Amino acid sequence: MIISATIHPTTIQEAAAILREGQICAFPTETVYGLGADATNADAVLNVYQAKGRPRFNPLIVHCADLAMARQLVVFSPLAEKVAAAFWPGPMSLVLPMLPDNGIADIVTAGLPTLAIRIPAHPAARELIAAVGKPLAAPSANPSGRLSPTRASEVISGFDGQVPVLDGGPCHAGLESTILAIDGEAVVQLRTGALARDDIAETLGMPVPAIGEGSAITAPGMLLNHYAPKTDIRLDVISPEAGEAYLAFGGEPVFDGPMRNLSPSGDLREAARNLFTCLHELDASGATGIAVAPVPFQGLGEAINDRLQRAAAPRDPVAKA
Repeated sequence: MIISATIHPTTIQEAAAILREGQICAFPTETVYGLGADATNADAVLNVYQAKGRPRFNPLIVHCADLAMARQLVVFSPLAEKVAAAFWPGPMSLVLPMLPDNGIADIVTAGLPTLAIRIPAHPAARELIAAVGKPLAAPSANPSGRLSPTRASEVISGFDGQVPVLDGGPCHAGLESTILAIDGEAVVQLRTGALARDDIAETLGMPVPAIGEGSAITAPGMLLNHYAPKTDIRLDVISPEAGEAYLAFGGEPVFDGPMRNLSPSGDLREAARNLFTCLHELDASGATGIAVAPVPFQGLGEAINDRLQRAAAPRDPVAKA
């Protein structure tokens, strides 16, 4: 359960002490803020699910301090080693078969024989994991199904100040990690994210197909309704309606209502970094809805559009993330 007398840690050692005691604590990564718990402590991980209101069938990503820690948890094929060497530390999670008796609590994997792991690029995240001495299970630090936080203030607001958070400043990437899996001698994308699929394919020198919509849940972030503000969203809008807020992309649109521009210059990397913060701000504007301008699908646009489509999907109270 969420601790009632919340003291926000100001140092990595203070945050590590909270986590070693079996409590939950939010911490910064380069993607979004994560809600961390000792991945070997089932009760601590259960606190994450309860705090978020997250369905237990939705597995968690485990964050490691380094490759040595990761190798104690999962089986690395030669192709998996190549992928890890290319993208870690960084915004890529890799789903791999678990090693027997790896110590990870069963609740982390939602009964799957695989585990999603990553080594974050944010120095504070790696230092925190090393200080705890255990891998951390850490989904995004937001109530289930809501917008992911890219600033400590958004974590505090989302949980009404009841979850301790280590403030590491704004997240650099602003989107969750891209999730990959190894299928024989192929690499497949299970979830779009802060690492563009085109860049992955170019680096690895091989095609990287994306798993089809509606596939069985084998990794976090695969639910249709996800990353949603409280305000309804309309996509691909050129002219917002009266009462709506507008999330623009590119140029300098003229609009009298609440408006944020993901990137006036049309830079998709800047747009990815600003996406959740802009949605948080427009969600708090009091508008009747949020109209979103078209965003190109190439590069990081694939992940941006994925998050927007999930945010705009019909609200299903069971399908939370």
